[in-house]
Amino acid sequence: MSVTSGTKSESGFGETVRVVIHALLIALVIRTFLFQPFNIPSGSMKATLLVGDYLFVSKYSYGYSHYSIPLSPPLFSGRIFGSDPARGDIVVFRLPKDDSTDYIKRVIGLPGDRVQMKEGLLYINDMPVKRERLSDFVGEDPCGSDANARVKRWRETLPNGVSYETLDCVDVGFYDNTNVYTVPAGHFFMMGDNRDNSTDSRVLSAVGYVPYQNIIGRAQMIFFSIAEGEHAWMFWRWPTAVRWNRLFTIVR
Repeated sequence: MSVTSGTKSESGFGETVRVVIHALLIALVIRTFLFQPFNIPSGSMKATLLVGDYLFVSKYSYGYSHYSIPLSPPLFSGRIFGSDPARGDIVVFRLPKDDSTDYIKRVIGLPGDRVQMKEGLLYINDMPVKRERLSDFVGEDPCGSDANARVKRWRETLPNGVSYETLDCVDVGFYDNTNVYTVPAGHFFMMGDNRDNSTDSRVLSAVGYVPYQNIIGRAQMIFFSIAEGEHAWMFWRWPTAVRWNRLFTIVR
């Protein structure tokens, strides 16, 4: 009896190990080739993305580089099954200056484009981007000064018709007037929607032009969102802390 019981126990343990290994392999395949979860730690994309948003990023949208693989081993260069990001896409990419760090920004400039800011207005290839004034944005400290600050809000529409909201914390911000940035071949120009509170391609010493192979994927959907300063693991606070209206919304 004891021998039979031991055999069954070993068989059950082996089956459990196989199930766990299969589950890990499936998760690895999904994370590498389909979707990877990310969370938003800063306010550079407000009001489109808020601190505490958790979202899925599609890995297949632009093909795969070695940054698509967990731990990013340099197995190959360039991209496989690559397709270019469109102007206006929100993408996650590895920071060119530190490829262990992930950033999320909006694609503004394509290879060969000339990008410039003049008095807070975005110019692409010497043409001003259409901008419409909206009601002020209020809440969740978009400018790092007041938790309930009232901030100017605009709707920008890019040349390809993609429309989104931007925030303007100050009238004459540090990067509201810039030189012309000419995007090199094989690179993209990224900007945050919270224009005066975003370290992006305008800051050449910190971000600069983003190589195509550094792009990880496209932001697709918010699957969870919790108020800034709250912790997702504190599930007993979810009834009041979770932003229920943001769950399962498409990122645009």
